[in-house]
Amino acid sequence: MGRYTIDGAFSSISYNKTAKKLLYAFKYKPYVSNLKDLLIDFFYEGVLQNEQVNTVLQSYPQLVPIPLHSSKLKNRGYNQSFILAKGLGEKLGLEVKDILIRVKKTKSQFGLAREKRIENISNAFGVKDESKDLIKGEAFFLIDDVLTSGSTLLEAARILKRNGAKKVFGLTLARG
Repeated sequence: MGRYTIDGAFSSISYNKTAKKLLYAFKYKPYVSNLKDLLIDFFYEGVLQNEQVNTVLQSYPQLVPIPLHSSKLKNRGYNQSFILAKGLGEKLGLEVKDILIRVKKTKSQFGLAREKRIENISNAFGVKDESKDLIKGEAFFLIDDVLTSGSTLLEAARILKRNGAKKVFGLTLARG
């Protein structure tokens, strides 16, 4: 692993048939955003039950949601990763820092092969100008809904590390 890679990744639940249906309803039309409380509860319980995650979270208590491109955010009306980060942060008493931006409009990663996922997400993120000073020497947990190939978390971690982050971990609701 290189200097600009992720330091570890954790997930609360398995991306099984039920999780797929719930997350699909949460993310895609008809955008059932009222599932958020249930999903945040699953996320929270999974974090509580993992002693290793709890230990790392106590040392690095800053959550950074994976951003959506502005066009996708406008279409959906919300960023599911931000909602999950905010809910988890409230339950755990952790700070949420919305410091990343999606600078490249990408296709949905859903259904893409690993190599296509990496290519699709390459150079997709940047750091908000006003947030650059908040990164140097800090550690973060990237928050996303699903970890499949890891390409999204790896790319976001690369950007944070290139901007001076000391440690970057991934934390997702589900793992496929």
